[in-house]
Amino acid sequence: MAVENWQEFLTQTDGRIAELRPGIPGVMKGFGEIAKSAIGTGALEPKQKELIAISIGVAARCDACLGYHAKACIKYGVTREELMEALGVAVYMGGGPSLMYAAEALSAFDSLSSEAK
Repeated sequence: MAVENWQEFLTQTDGRIAELRPGIPGVMKGFGEIAKSAIGTGALEPKQKELIAISIGVAARCDACLGYHAKACIKYGVTREELMEALGVAVYMGGGPSLMYAAEALSAFDSLSSEAK
């Protein structure tokens, strides 16, 4: 899927997730705790972990993952060059389909970066 407006896409996705929250509150709370724990500082910094996360989003072909993790990469100061290297690893591991999603991830990063300025 080619997203035209990443911020609008994420806003729509946030709304859809909000509809899930009351129906599965324990799952949503648990997922939030996993996310917080997984991205927190440890042996790896959050910046490195977000590069891993966006690369997995590419390999898993998850549009929403690309948007959310592109936003987080921006938050943690990932440079375009760092993202490009991580996307190269994702393509190496995932082949042609990951190449297509790497282009989408770069689009999300560039689009959301320009909105953040």
